[in-house]
Amino acid sequence: MRLNWGMVGGGEGSQIGPAHRLGAQADGLFTLAAAALDVDAAKGRAYAERLGVAPDRAYGDWREMLEGERAREDRVQLVTIATPNATHFEITKAFLEAGFHVLCEKPMTMSVEEGEEIVRVARASGRVCAVNYCYSAYPMVREMRAMVARGDLGRIRLVVTNFSHGHHADAADADNPRVRWRYDPAMAGISGQFADCGIHALHMASFVVGDEVATLSADFAATIDSRVLEDDAMVNFRMAGGAVGRLWSSSVAIGRQHGFDIQVFGETGGMRWASEQPNQVFWTPVGGRTQIMEKGEAGLSDEAARLSRVPIAHPEGFPLAVANIYVDLAAAIRGGLRDGLPQAEDGLRSVAAVAAAVESARANGAWTDARPPMFR
Repeated sequence: MRLNWGMVGGGEGSQIGPAHRLGAQADGLFTLAAAALDVDAAKGRAYAERLGVAPDRAYGDWREMLEGERAREDRVQLVTIATPNATHFEITKAFLEAGFHVLCEKPMTMSVEEGEEIVRVARASGRVCAVNYCYSAYPMVREMRAMVARGDLGRIRLVVTNFSHGHHADAADADNPRVRWRYDPAMAGISGQFADCGIHALHMASFVVGDEVATLSADFAATIDSRVLEDDAMVNFRMAGGAVGRLWSSSVAIGRQHGFDIQVFGETGGMRWASEQPNQVFWTPVGGRTQIMEKGEAGLSDEAARLSRVPIAHPEGFPLAVANIYVDLAAAIRGGLRDGLPQAEDGLRSVAAVAAAVESARANGAWTDARPPMFR
């Protein structure tokens, strides 16, 4: 039986909205039953109705949706929050307190204090609060995680990851509204590129290795003079289990399209994965030859196999990675395991790492505790 699902934000023309709608409904697990899609109430209602939402559940804003759904016997069980960053905390908290499960876009909150509050509210409510670190849901990323967990690489020594592109490199385009807000503290918060893309890479490092970032040292640069926040970041980090990490994130790397990749090096082997070739993991055992592991081939872990929808050699892209988050969400809502699903605690760790990186960059790279105070 399908679960009723609602969406706040992600309206017509949104970058992330279509991926959520495709992902949530790809496996017949969710039905879009309610929505408040746009800051323009009339536009949001009209678009929701075109998507098949009943007129009485096509809401003008999130508060109207909260009140309308709260009283319904067939109310939505899950609400996706895909609004601007500064609104995540208020909306996520309100829906959790009202007893709804929530999937929030990243960053989960704008401050560590807000993040800790969301963790407390989620725990008290008993509801699932997930964060859309969807790159961790690619089947071959799950395979890497399984390989590390069963000891194929031995003790992990080094993680190298980056998320760099060149799509914001043109200074003449700096006033484009779709670009400008990302470097404006009033809209983006305390960090630009690192909070936007770098935390995907940082979360991926922790996810694959199964360890948390303990301390970090950061160098930020705004390479275009009109920008207040950084468009390039280099972050060195140390994990609680002793692994060393190197992370680069940039939006001015002309020639790179979607340069998100990760390499993991252990005592007995190394491996790498790139989002532009997400079906493959390159695996090299110590003293051996490099092998290419393919999504869909025999012998992969159950975690990779259960999230693979099409046969070997056929690509599975970004919307299906988002769909895998919804597969895990449906299982969690129905009382299943939550292992592998990025949750409020992961969102909080990312927010704390951003705050620590900003502090470190301002202090010329001083090593800084990256853990949230409540987890120290």
